[in-house]
Amino acid sequence: MAKVAVYNMDGQQVDEIELKDEIFGVEVNEHIMHAAVVQYLANQRQGTQSAKTRAEVRGGGRKPWRQKGTGRARQGSIRAPQWTGGGVVFAPKPRDYSFKLNKKVKRLALKSALTSKVQNNNLIVLDELKLDEIKTKNMKKVLDNLKVSKALIVTESDNKNVILSARNLPNVKTAAVNTINVYDILKYESFVVSKDVLQTIQEVYA
Repeated sequence: MAKVAVYNMDGQQVDEIELKDEIFGVEVNEHIMHAAVVQYLANQRQGTQSAKTRAEVRGGGRKPWRQKGTGRARQGSIRAPQWTGGGVVFAPKPRDYSFKLNKKVKRLALKSALTSKVQNNNLIVLDELKLDEIKTKNMKKVLDNLKVSKALIVTESDNKNVILSARNLPNVKTAAVNTINVYDILKYESFVVSKDVLQTIQEVYA
């Protein structure tokens, strides 16, 4: 089992903790992580874009000039795609971009992403992460003590002081244990958790 340091909110090492190999010690599979990121981004798309085809554009019912004898190219409608104001050839229409990945694939992608954080020394564990009041400055100070600028902070869902204090910090995002995903883990350089939350992650995703 790999061991990582445990820090307090002042940035001082106070302990060490063991990580479960079945979550933080798997073989990193970049292909599966890529598939998980593509799926996440596809599922975020609204799919509401729409444009009109030549059949839907107003006008153009009459042939603009006769077929032969004018010296000009033959045309059937002033709303054909090559005309200004004409329809779009393969016009986008509202559609659902989402697709599914197997549960085992998603689970392996998440474990690969978490393992990559350990391998790159970007997993930061705190003995506790609690703030007495909602204050962005206090959250910023904690991150500065840890020498972290771009971070995903995983908290309990009821830890409102931390969640609200981090809300206005650029390049910082908070997430509950049951909402973490491969895209966010890879997007943010550091993965910050408390010991209790880390234990929950190891229980939930084991």
